[in-house]
Amino acid sequence: MLQLRDYQRASLDALDAHWRGGGRDGLVVLPTGAGKAFVIAALVRETLARAPATRVAIVTHSRELIAQNHQELLAHWPEAPAGIDSAGLGRRDSGARVLFCGIQSVWSRVEAIGARDLVVVDEAHLIPRSAETRYGRFLAGLRARRPELRVVGLTATPYRLDSGRLDEGEGRIFERIVYEANVGDLIHRGYLSPLVSKATFTALDVSGVAKRGGDYVPSALDAAVNQDWITRAAVEEMVTFGERRRAWLAFCVSLAHADAVRDAVRAHGLTCETVSGETGKRERDRIVRAFREGRIRCLTSVGVLATGFNVPAVDLVALLRPTQSTGLYVQQVGRALRLAPGKADALILDYAGLVRMHGPVDIVTARTAASVRGREGEVRAKPCPGCGALIALNASTCEACWVEEEAETEPKHEAVADDALPILSRTVSAWTPIEGWTLRACPGAGVTESLGLSLRRADGGRHELRLDLEGSGYGREKAVRWWRGLGGGRDAPLTVAEALGRADEIACPVAIRIRASGRIAESVELRFADGRSFADLRRTDGLAA
Repeated sequence: MLQLRDYQRASLDALDAHWRGGGRDGLVVLPTGAGKAFVIAALVRETLARAPATRVAIVTHSRELIAQNHQELLAHWPEAPAGIDSAGLGRRDSGARVLFCGIQSVWSRVEAIGARDLVVVDEAHLIPRSAETRYGRFLAGLRARRPELRVVGLTATPYRLDSGRLDEGEGRIFERIVYEANVGDLIHRGYLSPLVSKATFTALDVSGVAKRGGDYVPSALDAAVNQDWITRAAVEEMVTFGERRRAWLAFCVSLAHADAVRDAVRAHGLTCETVSGETGKRERDRIVRAFREGRIRCLTSVGVLATGFNVPAVDLVALLRPTQSTGLYVQQVGRALRLAPGKADALILDYAGLVRMHGPVDIVTARTAASVRGREGEVRAKPCPGCGALIALNASTCEACWVEEEAETEPKHEAVADDALPILSRTVSAWTPIEGWTLRACPGAGVTESLGLSLRRADGGRHELRLDLEGSGYGREKAVRWWRGLGGGRDAPLTVAEALGRADEIACPVAIRIRASGRIAESVELRFADGRSFADLRRTDGLAA
């Protein structure tokens, strides 16, 4: 089987638990760059391993994603019974047991592709709520042939501006979100690229722009934003900040605006092209290929590239399109999250005030974005007084500018600028000595027990952790990782009683440091007497490690 990262494994375990519990249609939320194509490949292979006769359709909106998802499966399972049904790719393998298809090509051809047991929708946030749409008719047609059909959605943004969360409200397709990974968590663990953000001198004023359907009227927005002096000023900043950066994306409000930004970038002697929905297929392929190979420095875009665009080298994103849509904001920023050789981080230039409006990307979850309307004027971030980086409202400075105040009675703390991520909500914290700990059995889920760890801090406080050693899936994986992090061997205990009997295998840390990492998670770092350290994430809406 494919070797999944722990959060990828946890997402599939959560989906399986949803099905075993009687559920049918579930959502998996993974940030851009977290490996959705790999998770889809693993889901397909594991499903067919259990039930070889299962017929699967993986459907999405763009030929690029169709090809990427198909290639990902074949890369790990060359003999997979997989085919493609896409007019854009010129293939009609309609009868394949595992069919990667475009919704435009199959929504009216349900009879051609035949009954399906499982449908996987990539970029599920693009599914409209109305049943009278291509997706609605496609799924209804398949369900008429097989009522027990299951539908799985994968997305980085499980909500829509016009209808809210995808798992809530009348007409929803998905029953619930079965798993949601956090951007800040994955950045902290090295799976995604760190992000930095600057509050630019040039700011787009949309205070008088009319709104319709919850977002700005496109023509009025273009009139307010697409002005020569604004574009020249914005691009001058972009060129200055991006001097040492390799691959830039600029998201614009209209085709005319995208062309104006392109021309302004070119005026600085840099290569730049525009990609829009009007760009022909061959021309778009040529431009994207040249951008991926480093022969084009910047792409300006309108209406495309916010989803399904996979160029890991992107290390600068210019937000030049004001929007009330939290999903669009997250998708645009997500283009810079992928790791790439030589890429230390990615810079987000926020001309449109989106970080202030919607907040740092690691606090934008399905829970916090349940209401995605009317955020104009609601400030959720502020510029650092030292460097201008956008930081959470409750922070005094970003970590790079923060200096610990000296006090004669307190020891100096080490610098924390080495892992500063200003666009995230993480706050500065210092190491706190640990004076001792206690281990005990605690109630777990159902009839199981969990191992409780209570760390006694030198400041008089305590830090409580629960290790779900007797659980399954993600809870068990987390417990095993913590057991090993505390110094235990590879073979972690299977029960709490066994863990208490082997307590001499693990060591009490000498210091702890805790940082916020998203709205319902925190980074916990432990330091031990032998100099080693261990770090992981803990949810703050419960006691589980």
